[in-house]
Amino acid sequence: MLFVDFLRGRRRLRVSVCKPPCSFWFLLLFGIGGLVLFIHLQDLSDMVLQQAPGVKFRGTTQSRQEQCSQFSEVVGSVSARINHHSEESDVDPISPMQLPDSQWKRQAATPGSREHDPGSQRVTKRHRKLLKTSPVLRPHTNSSLQSSRRLSDVQESRRRIVREVCGKYRSNISRTITPHLVSRIYVEDRHKLLYCEVPKAGCSNWKRVLMVLAGVANSTREINHVAVHYDNHLKRLDSFDRQGITKRLETYTKVLFVREPMERLVSAFRDKFESPNSYYHPVFGKPIISKYRVNASQTALKTGSGVTFREFIHYLLDVHRPVGMDIHWEAADQLCSPCHLHYDFIGKVETLEEDANFLLRKIGAPENLSYPSFKDGNPKAARTSTQITQHYFSQLNASERQRAYDFYYMDYLMFNYSKPYKDLY
Repeated sequence: MLFVDFLRGRRRLRVSVCKPPCSFWFLLLFGIGGLVLFIHLQDLSDMVLQQAPGVKFRGTTQSRQEQCSQFSEVVGSVSARINHHSEESDVDPISPMQLPDSQWKRQAATPGSREHDPGSQRVTKRHRKLLKTSPVLRPHTNSSLQSSRRLSDVQESRRRIVREVCGKYRSNISRTITPHLVSRIYVEDRHKLLYCEVPKAGCSNWKRVLMVLAGVANSTREINHVAVHYDNHLKRLDSFDRQGITKRLETYTKVLFVREPMERLVSAFRDKFESPNSYYHPVFGKPIISKYRVNASQTALKTGSGVTFREFIHYLLDVHRPVGMDIHWEAADQLCSPCHLHYDFIGKVETLEEDANFLLRKIGAPENLSYPSFKDGNPKAARTSTQITQHYFSQLNASERQRAYDFYYMDYLMFNYSKPYKDLY
């Protein structure tokens, strides 16, 4: 009996030794489940960190055995990382992998921050590589906008100077607009433009531009010298009735282009008297030679050719001229009446193309239309420059230069040109 009881006790002992307790199985299952959960979370975390915009997905480089061995070391960091993403996502129900670029930018760590996970170093290197290969967007200033503002400021300054000079020297003039005051103004109705012609200040090419704007021609290159000056494709403002004149002066853009007066004068002389000319030689040349040249030859008196610059200046300054004034050397103040008409735009030959093209963009001209740079009439002759002007005026004495300056004095003041010679007063 005792032996039987002893055997039963050994059997119970063997069973109790061989059968693991329930707590052991619970702990084992909990560990396995925790390991599976850790591996899943580790894969998901790596995928989130590495699936940045523009970066191809890259699977984890660690083996399952290595991940298991690091379970106890990284489970804390995984939990911290999960909490970190959860806090920054503003409890957004959208998965981080589905967030738009703007959300990615909002969730990105600040520069210099360090995340305590094994993948942070890899992500940082990838981002650095992207920064090196991606184009850098540097802030830049809009040069065209700056140029437009600068040219607008220049126009305001030019208009202000004209107003000041007119207020000082022409404050008591009549405000009545007569047809004579607008006789040199050309009209372009399609773009509502009024252009006052000042000869030898780019007027020929400006007429070409007006003809293209009006639809008379497709290109300024198509328009020859005869069509510009003699075909009458453009209307003048004095051809309208008083109501038409007043309406256009009030609503159209009024434009005036000027040139340094002495340089313009020399340009006119070279063009009309030093080149063959069937009009200016007999009409102006003959009376000028007859009055101001001593012992003139019969040939010179008959043809009117060979007028010298000094003879021309004597004619210009003579209050009893043998022949009347001409628009090519008339002062711009007299031609365009800026104190009466208050021009919206005042351009200068010295900055001709820049001013002209700025104006064309302002009035909405076609993008392919720009101010032409070719020389009209005597294309082989050099353009009149400051040096050429000085050469001609060196033929005059100080008194003659002073009187010529006085003749164009209002042009010098209104359009802010400096005195061309130091001995002038």
